[in-house]
Amino acid sequence: MSADRRCTAVTVAAEDEQQIDLWLDSLWLEKGLSDNSIASYRRDLRQYAHWLSSRGEHLLQAGRNSLQQYLNWRLQQQLRSSSTSRLLSCLRGFYRYQLREARIVEDPTLNLDNPRMGRPLPKTLTEQDVESLLAAPDVSEPLGLRDRTMLELLYATGLRVTELISLQLEQINSRLGVIRVVGKGDKERLVPVGDEALHWVGRYLDQARPLLTDNPREETLFVSRRGQAMTRQTFWYRVRRYAIESGIDKPLSPHVLRHAFATHLLNHGADLRVVQMLLGHSDLSTTQIYTHVASHRLQQLHQTHHPRG
Repeated sequence: MSADRRCTAVTVAAEDEQQIDLWLDSLWLEKGLSDNSIASYRRDLRQYAHWLSSRGEHLLQAGRNSLQQYLNWRLQQQLRSSSTSRLLSCLRGFYRYQLREARIVEDPTLNLDNPRMGRPLPKTLTEQDVESLLAAPDVSEPLGLRDRTMLELLYATGLRVTELISLQLEQINSRLGVIRVVGKGDKERLVPVGDEALHWVGRYLDQARPLLTDNPREETLFVSRRGQAMTRQTFWYRVRRYAIESGIDKPLSPHVLRHAFATHLLNHGADLRVVQMLLGHSDLSTTQIYTHVASHRLQQLHQTHHPRG
């Protein structure tokens, strides 16, 4: 078990827990962050508070020296630079809030640099991999038909997994071929859906969903065998199972289909800003990383069309 995971289950001093709750409540009110983001910030702060407690300190007492020692400890534990960078972002927000509320007189995160880290390329799948994965579920069974539809919709739209499992029946407009998606920060966007994915949605609604739930008040599109909304963990487990069945030997998660969606669009000539809108990225720089994954398309074009390619 990693050091990160060991720290998530610890007990935190009541005064630290109170300060964490106050800050997270303010974030929810002011920025409308998602439950997943709030949970990540809470986990990071509780880990730091746990480490401080071993030194007899609390969050509002810790200074720059304590924070630097904690970062050194994380380095010794070989924790990822990306998680440390996220931690620093969390702590900056937490201590700026405490400074604003006059609970501290100095921000211990001031002038602290983020850890140096390379920009990882997103893991993705080839188009052949995707076809194999989509064909893996047994569509003669209600759960298999549901899973095939979820995979088709995920690949056709590039939705985040949370967006997919949270879809409500009224968010799909089959006549217009679009889905109204509620993304991070409760921002809405319209995402087009192709005929193939709509075909599977129709089959699922006609043949599978009525067998999984007969509750007229259940508005979630994709439901479990118990007729309730699915969890991220359940869908992740089933995607990994289908990856094994289809012979895909690379690490796979539902998010990889989102990366495949973006990469394959760019490979086939889509404009980067269009991909940005479809993915729901607020900043184009977040989307630009996919241009590195899709760079082989440019090489192929050069080799095909340049006289000395």
